[in-house]
Amino acid sequence: MSGEGPALDGLGTVYLVGAGPGDPELLTLKAHRLLRECDALVHDSLVPKALLDLVRPDCERHFVGKRRGHHSVPQPTTNAVLLELAGRHRTVVRLKGGDPFLFGRGGEEAAYLASRGVPVQVVPGVTAGIAAPAYAGIPVTHRRAGSSVTFVTGHEEIDKGRSGVDWQGLARSSDGLVIYMGLHNLRHICLELAAGGLDPATPAAVIQQGTVLGQRLLVATLADLADQVEAQGFASPSIVVVGPVVAQRVADCAPPLADTEMPLPF
Repeated sequence: MSGEGPALDGLGTVYLVGAGPGDPELLTLKAHRLLRECDALVHDSLVPKALLDLVRPDCERHFVGKRRGHHSVPQPTTNAVLLELAGRHRTVVRLKGGDPFLFGRGGEEAAYLASRGVPVQVVPGVTAGIAAPAYAGIPVTHRRAGSSVTFVTGHEEIDKGRSGVDWQGLARSSDGLVIYMGLHNLRHICLELAAGGLDPATPAAVIQQGTVLGQRLLVATLADLADQVEAQGFASPSIVVVGPVVAQRVADCAPPLADTEMPLPF
C-alpha cells in the first residue's frame, strides 16, 4: 500500500484508532490490521512502543503528545497535520491511548476533518477507566454495590471559565465514579464530593500505570485518599475509582500485567 497515495477522486482516509490502556494484547483486531497497513501514523504519548513497532518501516510517523508542564503540540497543529497527511496518503492512522471518543479529543478531530471533506472512520479502543480497575480486580459496576457509574474527567480545560463538572451533584447522582486525569485536582475533588454528601468513609482507589508493568494500586477512603496519594508518591497516568464497588475488589481475578512499560505523560 506504501506510495500509492490517496485515491484519485479525493483525500485519503483518517482512522481515529483507540490504542487501549497500555497492554498491547488489548488492542482490537481492526486496530492491529490498520497499524500494519497504514502509510502514516500520528500518535499520542500514552501509546506503548510495542504498538508503534507494528507499523511498516516506511510508514511516516508523527508524535503529537500532550504533556502537563512540558511543551505540547496544540490541537490546531494536530488537526493540520492530519489534513496534510490525508492529502498525501491513502491510509492515515491517528492512534490515541484508550478510546478516541472518551476524553481523547477524537470528536474534535473527526469534526475538523469531516468539515474539510476528509473521510474519517472511528475504531473504538478499550478505555483505561474500565481496564485499569479490572486489572486491579475492581469491577466498576456490581449488582450489590453499584448499578450506575459515571466517567468524568478531573482535568478540564483551563480556559473554560467555569467548571463543567458538578462534583457535589455527582456525589448524590451516581453509585460510583471513575475519574480520568484526576490526580492534579484530587484534593479539591474529594472535598467537593464530601461537601455534596458523599460519606467520607466511602471506599476509593487509585490505579497508576494500569494494565502494564509499573501498575500500582492504592485503596483508601474518600477522606484520606488525597493524603495517601501524596504520601505514597502516586503519579499520572492514573485512574481514580470512588464508590462501594472498590470494596468488592477480588485480587485473585486480576489478569497478569503486560510485560511492557508505558511512557509517563506528565
